[in-house]
Parts: sequence; C-alpha cells; structure tokens
Amino acid sequence: MAGFLTFTKEKPINRIVEIDINIIKPNPHQPRTEFDFADIRSLADSILQNGILQPLTVRRFENCFELIAGERRLRAAKLAGLHSVPCIILDISARNSAIMALVENIQRQDLSFFDEAAAIEKLITYYGMTQEDAAARLGKAQSTIANKLRLLRLTPDEREIIMKYNLTERHARALLRLASPSERMIILEKAVKQNLNVEKTEAAVEACIGKKKERASYQKRSKVFQNVRIFVNTIAKAVETMQAAGIAADSQKIQRDDYIEYRVRIPIGQTAKHQ
Repeated sequence: MAGFLTFTKEKPINRIVEIDINIIKPNPHQPRTEFDFADIRSLADSILQNGILQPLTVRRFENCFELIAGERRLRAAKLAGLHSVPCIILDISARNSAIMALVENIQRQDLSFFDEAAAIEKLITYYGMTQEDAAARLGKAQSTIANKLRLLRLTPDEREIIMKYNLTERHARALLRLASPSERMIILEKAVKQNLNVEKTEAAVEACIGKKKERASYQKRSKVFQNVRIFVNTIAKAVETMQAAGIAADSQKIQRDDYIEYRVRIPIGQTAKHQ
C-alpha cells in the first residue's frame, strides 16, 4: 500500500487514498448493533489474501476521519493487523454523513430487521424525512417502510427473544396483531418452546383473538342482562310503591321464546282518585 495519509494542505476529495487505521473513528449513527465475529474473521482472512477490494468511505472530522460506510471492513482490517486502509474522502456535512451511513447499512442484506426498522425510524424522526422520502432513498415501497416501522411496537424483551431464538420477521409481524404485550409474550413463549413455524404462530395468534372475542361477547351479554335486571327491578319497585299508596296496581311477567314481556295494570279510577 502507498503509505499513510498525513495532514497537509492538499484535500484529496473523492479519490482513493491510504489512511492510518488509527485515525478513523466509527460512525456514531451506525445502525448495526451486533457484528458476527466469525463473519469478521472470515473477511479478515480474505483481506490478508486479496486486500481490501472496496475502499471505505470517510469524511474529515476535527483532527481525524469519521467513517461513513465500511464498518465491517474496518473491523476486519484491524483484526488482520493492517496499519492503513484505502478510503474515499467525501466533503459532506455530519447530517448527510449520518444519512449515508444509515442508508448504506439499511440496504445491506445481513442487517437484522429490528436494526433496519430502528434505522428507518431514525431517518424519519431525527432527520425529518417522511415515510415517502425514506422509501425513495431506500428504493422500497412506502407500505414496506410502514410495515418495517410497525416492528418497533414490540417491546425490547420481545425483540430480544425473537433474535435470540432466530425467529423471522414474519413471526414478529404475526405477534403485532395482538395489542397486549402480555398476550404477545404468551404466544412468543409458545412459539419458542414448541418451535412453531410462521403459519402455526399465526394460528396461535388467531386462536387468542378468537378467545378475546368470545370473552368480549360474554361480557357484553352479561352487561345487557344486568341492565335488563335493573329495568325489571325498577318496574317491580314502581308497582310496590303504587300498592303502598293504596293503588291496586299489579304486574305480570310473561316468558316468551326470545323475549320477556311485562304487563302492568293500574286501575284508572284509583289513579284519578289519588291525583
């Protein structure tokens, strides 16, 4: 390699230069939270054999360089014992650097779907993009972006279990049909213990929703029954009050197949006399 880059008045923008690996700092907006050591080790072995085939992308930052894209390559280069790496220096703002880092990582296939969703959310909330803007940047449909963002409704504990047991994004989406974290956790634990595939997980969710509907229907019927009973008691109380006042009122309950009929008789003559 050509040697280390030293700071001079020259600004080698948009061309490949060698930069001391020790003066490249990671991008603080890197969306990836976990790196597979075996993968980094394999890449380091490849770098020792073939060198770095794709330059890293950096920008000048204070007295060093900030990485824009190439975190895996930087880690592998350090593991391989390299002292410098080929880089392309871009003259861009911190905001654009962060956006580029997020977009570059989101487009990678090996980024976890939760990290991807968090990165998309950051593009939207932190950098003021709409879902349509983010979709255009990433080359995805707006509906895809919306579905990715919905994954963040799952709690940190739920996400941890999903990733720990290698469940898929479709497993996660199935759970989102349940609004209650406690219900989701029951299904999630069942999916892990019974090694449920996506279809069986969706069936378990559907069964849970069915039970909720049955409970809601029972509670509704129970409430209606309570209201009817209150109404019936009100009628009985009214008749008793009239009887106590000397009015020969009476009531008759008639049970029909699909309803209850109440008949109340109040003598007109007595009513007029007591007015």
